[in-house]
Amino acid sequence: MNLRKNIIISLLLAIGYIMHQVTPGAIGSMKFDLLLSFLFVALLISGDLKSTILAGLLGGFIAAITTTFPGGQIANVVDKLVTSLAFYFMMKASDRISGKTKFKQISTGIIAFIGTIISGTTFLYTALVLTGLPAPFPVLFAGIVLPTAVTNIFVTLVIYNAVNLALKATGVKFVQTKEQ
Repeated sequence: MNLRKNIIISLLLAIGYIMHQVTPGAIGSMKFDLLLSFLFVALLISGDLKSTILAGLLGGFIAAITTTFPGGQIANVVDKLVTSLAFYFMMKASDRISGKTKFKQISTGIIAFIGTIISGTTFLYTALVLTGLPAPFPVLFAGIVLPTAVTNIFVTLVIYNAVNLALKATGVKFVQTKEQ
C-alpha cells in the first residue's frame, strides 16, 4: 500500500468524520451520512481491495464513535464494511464497462447513489436485528436513506473532482482517472 495514498485516504476520512460529527440526528436519531461521500472518494482513489477493506473498517469505527442512533455502533461498522466492498466491486465493474469515456462522472454518481442505498439498508437491517429501530423501517428509509442517497451523488462528485484536480496539480500519479 502506498503511503501517500494512505495519507490522502486518512485525510478524507478525517474530513468525513467532521462532517459526520456536525450533522445532527434526524428521524429516530439517524443521521444523514455524509461520511459516506468521503469514504467513496477514498475508495475511488485507492482502487485496491486491501485499502478498500481498511478504509471501510476505519470509516465504520469513525461513524460508530459519532453515532446518535441507539445501538448504532455495531451497525455502523458492519454497514461501512459491506458498503465499501460493494462499492469496490461496482467500481471495478463500472471501469470495465465505461472504460476511459466521459461516462465516468455519471457512473460515479450512480455508484454513489447505490452505495448509499446499500449502506442505509445494511445499517437499518443490522440495527433492527441487534437492538430494534426507534421508528418503522420504511419511515427511516424514506426519510433518511433516500434523501441522503440523492445528496451523496452530488457531494461525492464535487469532492472527487476537487481531490482529483488537486492531485493532478501536485503531480501525484496513483489516481486512476478515466476522463483522459
